[in-house]
Amino acid sequence: MKALIVNKFWYPRGGDCVVAMSTADLLRRMGHEVAIFSMRHPDNVACTGDDRFVPQVHFDGSFTQKLRAVRRSMGDSDVKRAFSQLLRDFQPQVVHLHNIHSYLSPVVAKLAHEHGCRVVWTLHDYKLLCPAYSCLRQGQPCDQCNEHPMDVVVNRCMKGSLLASIAGLIEATKWNSTLLSQYVDVFICPSRFMALKMKQAGFPAEKLAVITNFIPDERCDTAPVSLGRAQYACYVGRLSAEKGVDTLLQAAASLPFTLKVAGDGPLLAPLREQYASSKNIEFLGRQDAHAVTALLRQAQFSVTPSQWWENNPLSIIESLSAGTPVVGTDMGGIPELIDNSNGIIVPAGHVQALASAMQHAADTAWDRAAIAREAHHRFHPQTHYRALLNLYQSHL
Repeated sequence: MKALIVNKFWYPRGGDCVVAMSTADLLRRMGHEVAIFSMRHPDNVACTGDDRFVPQVHFDGSFTQKLRAVRRSMGDSDVKRAFSQLLRDFQPQVVHLHNIHSYLSPVVAKLAHEHGCRVVWTLHDYKLLCPAYSCLRQGQPCDQCNEHPMDVVVNRCMKGSLLASIAGLIEATKWNSTLLSQYVDVFICPSRFMALKMKQAGFPAEKLAVITNFIPDERCDTAPVSLGRAQYACYVGRLSAEKGVDTLLQAAASLPFTLKVAGDGPLLAPLREQYASSKNIEFLGRQDAHAVTALLRQAQFSVTPSQWWENNPLSIIESLSAGTPVVGTDMGGIPELIDNSNGIIVPAGHVQALASAMQHAADTAWDRAAIAREAHHRFHPQTHYRALLNLYQSHL
């Protein structure tokens, strides 16, 4: 089978990129022919066919650059031309979309559908429901755009910018649920929560499939899980307000063990300064995949303190696969991954509740081998591949 994978970046910028790139690798290992379509970027990982990628656009440059970027999001001719040529040359049976808004465009779904391909779209965020991606307004969960689309402009949800918010509204209006449902055969929702939100927004239930994310083969380590853990907890992820990192650090500052914080983001510098005198909080900065795996395998537990509707966080999947339990909040798809055997769920934004849960996690004798076994089965590449192939082959 020939499959064309589409994502706006082709380097491990975030979870969407990691999943898209891992999916391409998985399909190749299983004997399928894979092509890639993306945007040129200096950090991209080199791959066959990257000379076909469309030029980079910028939303933070000059007015001309911003205008070009806005035109791109509406389906500019350079995307149409390059993608149509790739469809003709490669002749894929399946086009698998990941994150395509803004730097590419949903026009690729239309072109793939018109070419006769089966179109599958994995959803990594809430862009189809919220022009600002996050379903957040003033730091609180919000889904008002379903009923009041103009709210994105009224509240300047796009980076606090009126112009950007207007562009976001225009893009959402152009690529609405009715139109996209015509072009896409199935939307892959990595969590039941995402599927519910998509259904509430008017997407047909029969076009929604729930398949969790997976971890690459190299992280499906079947070696015995380390039982002798170091005396620390860890956080792995972006340091930004919606991730609840400030709540986590307030909770951790009062606890008698170390919290190691791996990641970067807009809050790294201010939080590092604020907690400079806290002897039990260590900021590690951004870590590569191998360092993260090692960090998780030795931690007593990890924490996902998010205050927004997480979809299907790779950080939790990776932690459980390392045999490391997770303290997570009751947001989005997080409770679908955690139960009494592998972690603790707490209300989001509550410092004392989080501190109590972290202390309880540290005091609990977890069955780490059982946590890892269950995670390896649930999030193994082969488990994901079987579900994915079923969706690919429907109606082919």
